[in-house]
Amino acid sequence: MKKGQEYTGIIERMVFPNKGIVHIEDRDVIVKHGIVGQTVRFRVNKIRKGKCEGQLLEVVEKSLIELDTPMCAHFGVCGGCTYQNLAYPVQAKLKENQVRDLLEPVLAQAGKSFDALFEGVKDSPREQAYRNKMEFSFGDSYKDGPLALGMHKRGSFYDIVNVENCQIVDEDYRRILTCVQAFFAEKNITFYHKLRHEGYLRHLLVRKAVKTEEILIALVTSTQTDGFDEAVLLTELKEKILEIPFDGTVAGILHIKNDSLADVVQSDDMEILYGQDFFYEELLGLKFKITPFSFFQTNSLGAEVLYATAREFIGDAIENTDEKKSTVFDLYSGTGTIAQMLSPVAGKVIGVEIVEEAVEAAKENAALNGLSNCEFIAGDVLKVIDTIEEKPDFIVLDPPRDGIHPKALEKIIKYGVERMIYISCKPTSLARDLEVLQARGYEVERLCCVDMFPFTANIETVCSLRRKK
Repeated sequence: MKKGQEYTGIIERMVFPNKGIVHIEDRDVIVKHGIVGQTVRFRVNKIRKGKCEGQLLEVVEKSLIELDTPMCAHFGVCGGCTYQNLAYPVQAKLKENQVRDLLEPVLAQAGKSFDALFEGVKDSPREQAYRNKMEFSFGDSYKDGPLALGMHKRGSFYDIVNVENCQIVDEDYRRILTCVQAFFAEKNITFYHKLRHEGYLRHLLVRKAVKTEEILIALVTSTQTDGFDEAVLLTELKEKILEIPFDGTVAGILHIKNDSLADVVQSDDMEILYGQDFFYEELLGLKFKITPFSFFQTNSLGAEVLYATAREFIGDAIENTDEKKSTVFDLYSGTGTIAQMLSPVAGKVIGVEIVEEAVEAAKENAALNGLSNCEFIAGDVLKVIDTIEEKPDFIVLDPPRDGIHPKALEKIIKYGVERMIYISCKPTSLARDLEVLQARGYEVERLCCVDMFPFTANIETVCSLRRKK
C-alpha cells in the first residue's frame, strides 16, 4: 500500500467519530465521511505509525441503510452534518454501536456487562430544527467567487457554502441568513480574507431560545471600513432584519468587532444596534439569561432530557440520605445549569468552572431562579478543589471533550464519595477515565446515552458510578 494510491473497498465497520474502516491488502484504512456498507473509492493520504488514512473520493455503491435522498440539500458539500443520509433511528443505532465498542471492553475489565448496564439511547425531542445557536461564516465558495454566508465546505478551511436550506435550524435562522447574505452582496462589501487579513465581514452569530422564542443576532466584523460609512451600513442592515416576518421575537441585534488573526468568533468591542445583548431560555422550570458568548447546550429540549437523566441518576441516592445536609460538587460546571437542576434535591451545590464569564453567568442565573444553595467558583478544577473546605457527598463530572486531567481525577477519587455521575460528550475520553475510576475502586451501575446532536457523529453519555463496598 502506497501513499497517493487509489483503492476501492467496502466500509465494514465504523468507529467513533465517523471513521469508516475499509480492509485492503491485509490492512485497515480509516476513511472518514462514509457509512458502513458503502462501497467507496478513496486515496491513501497518510501512512503513519502503522495507521493508514484515506480520503473519500466517491461513493461507488450506497449502503443498504442509506436513504435514497439525503434530508438536507446541502449534505455532502456542507461540513456541518454527518448523517443526513440516514433515517434518525438508524443514526441513533449507529452511535450506540460506537459507544458499545468503546465501553464494552472497559466494563469487561471490571467484570461488568455493557448490555446489563446500558439503558439505551434517549432521542432528541426534535430531530430537525433543534439548534439554538449557529455561527455562520462569510467567504466565497470558490476563489474570487460571489459572497457566501454559511458553513465551511467539507474538508476545506477556506471555502464557504451557502446553507439557506439548513435543516438543523428553524425557519427564522434561514430567513436571517438569506437576508444578511443578500444585503451585503448587493452592497458589495468584502469578507475578511484569512490569509491576507483583509476585508470586513467575518461571522454571523444567531441564537434563539426554544421556550421564549427570543432571538439574538450578532454581526462580527473587522474594523477595516475603507470605502463605506459603517454607521449608515449597519443602520440599514438593522432595518432590513427588523422587516423580516419572524416566528419568534428579536431581543437584540449586535455589532461585534474582532481583529484577531485567528478564525474564531470573539469580541474586541460590542455595540448594541437594537434591543439588548441577552435573551432568556427556560429549562425544566428554571430560567437562564444567555449572552452572545454564554456557554449553553445547543439543543435546549435535548438538554432537558440530559439534565433530567443526570438528576434522576443521582437523585435517588441523595433522597436516601439527609438531602438537606448533602453537598454536591458540580465540577466543570459551565454556566451552572446542572448545579441548578440538582439544587432542589441537595443541601448545597458547589460548581467549579475555569471560564470566569461562565461563573458570573452561573451566579446571575442562580439569583434569577431564587436558588440560595448554589455556590460557584472560578478556576481550574485541578487547583480549586484543594482550596474548598467543604467535602462532597456526591460529585457530578461534566468535563470538556478531552476528559479529566489525570492529576485532577486522582484528587477527585481521593474524596471517596459513594456516588458519582459522569456526563461525557466524547465517549473515547469517558472510556479512558473509566479505566482509572474502576481501577481505583468505582464500578459503573447505570449507563445511557442522550442524542443531543442529531445528524452529527456526536452523542452524550451519562454514567452513574458507585464506590465498591
